Amino acid sequence: MFLTVDGAKLYYEVRGRGPVLLIAQSGEGDAGRSADLVDRLVDRYTVVTYDRRGLSRSEIADPGRGVRMGQHADDAHRLLAELTDRPALMLGCSMGASIGLHLAVRHPEQLATLVAHEPVSPALLPAGRRPHHVRELRALQQVYRGGGLKAALPEMARVLGIDPVHQETEPDITPMPLTPQRATNFAFFIEQDFTAVVQAELDVEAVARSTVRIVPAVGRGTAPEVFDRHCALELARLRGTPAREFPGGHNGNTTHPRAYAARLMEVLEGGPEGGPDGDDG
Repeated sequence: MFLTVDGAKLYYEVRGRGPVLLIAQSGEGDAGRSADLVDRLVDRYTVVTYDRRGLSRSEIADPGRGVRMGQHADDAHRLLAELTDRPALMLGCSMGASIGLHLAVRHPEQLATLVAHEPVSPALLPAGRRPHHVRELRALQQVYRGGGLKAALPEMARVLGIDPVHQETEPDITPMPLTPQRATNFAFFIEQDFTAVVQAELDVEAVARSTVRIVPAVGRGTAPEVFDRHCALELARLRGTPAREFPGGHNGNTTHPRAYAARLMEVLEGGPEGGPDGDDG
């Protein structure tokens, strides 16, 4: 299905039954990125996934103008408005979590709960640490421009705390080969969305005051020193709530879909709070 929004046409999918759960994907992920996770949620939720503007089947009227985080948040707002008149649930992973935070500030009436898994939002970090991580993202763009994906992917894994060599996964997960479409999506993500992340102005005081139930989340296997994990921990501090630990690492929604789905349902339904140090039962 498609939805026409300001300057773009969004592709989206709806599966399942129950309360609406919008999943905003990480990185270059489109509507199908977390199919294994969605399979384990559709008995309890009406799950909505979509291709962000610029990815896969979604289109941008003027690709040369780039994209801003505010546009991504407005896209999510319009998609939810199209599908429900009740506050929805939302899982945002990485960049998807950043989109969710902007939505929680701009349209808090649309969200009941936002699970924000390791948002890539440098604005959450203390002012003294923010410039270093902004430089990391800009340097990644230069690595990509100089050496393409082959050079950029290992560096991206380092910056985000992903260990692609030793990362354990659940058995029988759907393979995600680097197809030409994914390569094209990666190009847009690095060139356009990285810039949107760096330039985004997030009102952290408004995040702290938002009436949305915001659940900061971290991956059990994410490297402790990386900025996306620190963003989640700073979000937890802002909100005065513990960061919940989820199975897997930064991409636990795709590497550990069974365990991740179980943890997500527990958190959405108000289960054990748990903390970032593994004390979640």
